[in-house]
Amino acid sequence: MAVIEFVRNYDDLSTDQGFQFKFFCNRCGNGYQSTFVANKLNVAGGFLRAAGSIFGGALGGVSDAAYNIQRAVGGPQHDAALREAVQECKPLFTQCKRCGQWVCESICWNGEKGLCKECAPDFGEELASAQAQGAKQQLIDKAMQVDMTRGVDLTAEVAAHCPHCGAAAGAGKFCTECGGALSAAKRFCGDCGAKIEGASKFCPECGAKA
Repeated sequence: MAVIEFVRNYDDLSTDQGFQFKFFCNRCGNGYQSTFVANKLNVAGGFLRAAGSIFGGALGGVSDAAYNIQRAVGGPQHDAALREAVQECKPLFTQCKRCGQWVCESICWNGEKGLCKECAPDFGEELASAQAQGAKQQLIDKAMQVDMTRGVDLTAEVAAHCPHCGAAAGAGKFCTECGGALSAAKRFCGDCGAKIEGASKFCPECGAKA
């Protein structure tokens, strides 16, 4: 059996119609797919399905199962196709001598340093990324220094939802859906002057009727 020596992960896309494989870069996951190679013995898969439909029973129940597909595509022809796929796709990857990863040439290989970008980052890319991150952080810092509450009464009681219709409350004093007041008028006890919260019927301080 062919040995896949240059990537950690690969997908076997083979079917009873032919053989095809996809290989992935160990660093970024970028994939390359090999050329499709027709299965010269693909009649095996058709035979299994035909036998199932003719005889029925147990064979008919498993004729399309993965087990029978593997029987149709496995064996020396599959191994030969896998070896060809390795030779076709291997030039697109390079092994880093420091960490041992096989990485794609187009994205993850630093040709100037002779190492993968995990071990030897590209200074231009890193600088551009650092500048972008720095600009983003500066925007956040400056935005935090701006008074975004100017003109807003922070002591006023507000409600997240209209107490009348349940709609989301905005920044105004009245609901935009039903027109109801978003905050109840403040009430005070006529006897002791204490503030009466919500819909309380009696003063919490002196017990007088609200």
